[in-house]
Amino acid sequence: MTKNSSDDGMVVIKKYANRRLYNTASSSYITLDDLSQMTREGIDFKVLDAKSGEDITHSILTQIIMEEESNRNEQLLPVSFLRQLIAMYGNSMQTMMPSYLEAMMANFSENQAKLQEAFAQKTGENPLAKLAETNMAMMRAATEAFIPKPAPAKPSAEEGEAKTGDELSELRAQMAAMQKKLDQLGN
Repeated sequence: MTKNSSDDGMVVIKKYANRRLYNTASSSYITLDDLSQMTREGIDFKVLDAKSGEDITHSILTQIIMEEESNRNEQLLPVSFLRQLIAMYGNSMQTMMPSYLEAMMANFSENQAKLQEAFAQKTGENPLAKLAETNMAMMRAATEAFIPKPAPAKPSAEEGEAKTGDELSELRAQMAAMQKKLDQLGN
């Protein structure tokens, strides 16, 4: 392992107490804008607290998102999505959410060019338009699956565990059905 990168090949950025960020690969001080650009370019990095060595990448990326959202005339994250995301904290589905969001973003990225082409053609019988429609349905289903529903009367502990298991099974079945549709459209 070199001092410029971690053992997993990521560029190491050190954050000092004075809030300055130091890129160990380029031996220079950088800004959050530079980290944002590195992200867009696909450069993997991790941010470490210079004093403690703690990995603070998550909080730095969150800070970049906050700045991007506040510095633009048009936000990427709708208020309704942010509310739903906040509502997920402490929810029984919280542990599934990170991997689900990662899978959704990977799927969206893989199909982004196909989606743009399909929307441009606006052809109902076009297989790419059907792929776009399926992706949109998947996004709607994901939104509906994660919108917190009004809490009914409190069930007993046994009923609560069964209900959570049923919800999880239903969600897995929906995701499997959507994946099957995507696979069929891909062929």
